[in-house]
Amino acid sequence: MSAAAATGRVDANERFFAAEADRLTQVCHEMSERFADGGRLLAFAGDPVAWSDARHVAVEFVHPVIVGKRALPALAIAPEEVALLARPEDIAIAYGTAPAVEQAVRDAPCLTIAFSHVGAQWELVPPGDDPFVAQELAETAYHVLWELVHVFLDHRDRTTGRDSGASSFLYPFLGAQDRDLDAVFADVRASVLAKAEEVSELRAQTLTEGRDTLIAAARALRERLDAGGTVLALGNGGSATDAMDAVADLRAASRRALDLTDDPAILTAIANDIGTDAIFSRQVIAYGGGDDALLALSTSGNSLNVIAALQEARRRGLLTIAFVGYDGGRIAAEGLADHVVISRSEHIPRIQEAQASAWHVLLELVA
Repeated sequence: MSAAAATGRVDANERFFAAEADRLTQVCHEMSERFADGGRLLAFAGDPVAWSDARHVAVEFVHPVIVGKRALPALAIAPEEVALLARPEDIAIAYGTAPAVEQAVRDAPCLTIAFSHVGAQWELVPPGDDPFVAQELAETAYHVLWELVHVFLDHRDRTTGRDSGASSFLYPFLGAQDRDLDAVFADVRASVLAKAEEVSELRAQTLTEGRDTLIAAARALRERLDAGGTVLALGNGGSATDAMDAVADLRAASRRALDLTDDPAILTAIANDIGTDAIFSRQVIAYGGGDDALLALSTSGNSLNVIAALQEARRRGLLTIAFVGYDGGRIAAEGLADHVVISRSEHIPRIQEAQASAWHVLLELVA
């Protein structure tokens, strides 16, 4: 199972990024110019699965996880809102192939980017016909855009005499103010390929090392679902969008699932009245039963609200499955979930990309 899944993903990853490294570099540069001129990123999608990607790319640009990177304006909006909200200096990024998405691309008065054939100016379409692998490659691609657009922004700051701030240490090759832009292009292209190689290795580690765990988790999860149980999914930030994607995948397969990150009224009420540590555990109390399962996604394995939810789920007899990064954090060390899959990296975007692969493999095993 996992060896074949990993091999196929590594092959697709290598082909896609070898073919698209130059164009990804050009897109990063064009996006940086638009951000520098006051543009915004508007992400949109036409179906629930693709919508999670629109949400994901928006949160990454607005709330960068690497200290020192500037917050960049990004919104996830409905396709029907693109013509109303987009300005010529903006960037519109499309997910999915729904007719509404194609129409929004046609109506957008700005730069358009897509990961499918919808008529965008820049189309970065992953190879093959496996929708799960295509989504995983698209996620890596938009993470790369998010990470490397900052290289060009910092280069622009330095060549115009501005202080690029605390993020300058991330890109030592920008140290000289007279650094030629062509050389920066070459460095960014090399970085695209390096990031692609890194995620290939992490996907292989996650799926190979986690093989037995994924098989056991799939068997236990299928028993719960076949008995009429519901999957409750949760995570923070980018992991919240991954939980959203998991729920959309399950519902598309006619399985019961709830996204515990979905309702801002519930989240803000609990956070305001009790605290952020309880935003998920209170919902487990409200919705969870003994036939259900909890899917927790955390890059660190240490998020207190995720840990509290897992503890509450265990008290109530739910099956618990966790996807974690780094060394697994407290969730792995303290055995807080019945099944724990670890992506052994300290690089948050790569962890999330490997977790997407692990989730898709788990879902295929359940099916």
